[in-house]
Amino acid sequence: MTMIALLLYRTVADHLVPWAMTLATRMLARSLNMPEPLVHSTGDYVVAQVIAFEHGIGRSLCPFRLARVLRAWWRGRH
Repeated sequence: MTMIALLLYRTVADHLVPWAMTLATRMLARSLNMPEPLVHSTGDYVVAQVIAFEHGIGRSLCPFRLARVLRAWWRGRH
């Protein structure tokens, strides 16, 4: 990468991304008529629930794992 590209990337990563996240959070909070801190904590809760699901039931519902189980079952029947 050239120095200009690296400088541009650093500028975007350091300044524009946090600004865009703040703007998106404010817009979501206004559209839901909720205070911003509640939007943040609700987002954290949703992420925690998704991670718990993926590590629990979601792991057994993995399409690759289901395909292996179905292939083994199909071979066992014939």
